[in-house]
Amino acid sequence: MRMGLKILVLEDMYEDVELIERVLRKDGFDFTTRQVDTREEFELEIRTFLPDVVLSDHGLPQFSSTEALQLCKENGFTGVFILVTGTVSEEFAVSCIKQGADDYVLKSNLSRLPSSINNSLQKRDTEKKRLNAEIALREQNEELIKINKELDSFVYSVSHNLRAPLMSVLGLLNLAKNEGHDPDQHFGKYFNMMEQSIHKLDDTLKEILEYSRNARNEVYREQVDIKAIVEENMERLRYLDGYNELTKNLEVIADVPAFSDAYRLSVIFNNLLSNAIKYRNSSRLNSYINITVRVSEAEIKIEFIDNGIGIKDELLPKIFNMFFRASTVSDGAGLGLYIVKETVEKLNGTIDVKSELDVGTSFSILLPNSK
Repeated sequence: MRMGLKILVLEDMYEDVELIERVLRKDGFDFTTRQVDTREEFELEIRTFLPDVVLSDHGLPQFSSTEALQLCKENGFTGVFILVTGTVSEEFAVSCIKQGADDYVLKSNLSRLPSSINNSLQKRDTEKKRLNAEIALREQNEELIKINKELDSFVYSVSHNLRAPLMSVLGLLNLAKNEGHDPDQHFGKYFNMMEQSIHKLDDTLKEILEYSRNARNEVYREQVDIKAIVEENMERLRYLDGYNELTKNLEVIADVPAFSDAYRLSVIFNNLLSNAIKYRNSSRLNSYINITVRVSEAEIKIEFIDNGIGIKDELLPKIFNMFFRASTVSDGAGLGLYIVKETVEKLNGTIDVKSELDVGTSFSILLPNSK
């Protein structure tokens, strides 16, 4: 039961007001009423009394419930408006509800008034909570839009303001190595160390960019040439130490065209290929990575199998975690496999891994083949 309700009654018959008050008190309502019967009084009380509930008769001499309802809208009234009358048809009452009234109660059945007020107040509360939730959601969306714009600026900064100076420094280092220094001197060693550090930092920045692009950009599916994507990534990784020590075997079995996101496929192949090169077993003479791609009507199945250093059993559940490095040999930021998993999931696919220490590692990826 609501306590301390303020009820504005638009009624020219004082006896009817008394009857309304008696019915509400009998039902346990705690309330204060104001009675008005003119347009001027009604508008003043809407603004000053600020009622929770308006109970309006219809057939006043110079003022009607329809006009009262319109005044409520014009003055920002957000409470309950109930038509309490005995002089209108049910069709007219329904019409008032369509215009914004909460309910109607006939004077011949005032016993229904308490439940009508309670139900209407509850409905208004529910509507208010819904509106507040929509406002909160809209504000959150606006905040997300703001954050996304800031993220766009950040990504641009990473791409341009950080990588460009790195490449300039790398160019200067190459000039310094080639001019005026004997490579046998200690300067050559320092320059090589600086060059390696710059490449590591640049790789980390590229991984951040890949993660951002995967998280924010929509999937763009098109017919893809998987063999060309793999070969392009192999060419791109030629600079990596140990590239020539690894035999790379590629088999693509496709009786139907493959449809996927070419950029995201490139991210997957690049990261898994570079891992196979970095974590090869250098004590072996026949290090290899076998890549098999099978394309069917429903799916694209990709398998990477290498005979590298492998991963300990207890570390396997963690290898897709952000910033996790499963080997002391690792010199990266621990983002590569995390990005691979995020990218596979963005494509609505799955990835599984099996590995045995000092034997090798295999990755199995299933992606939908759909336009």
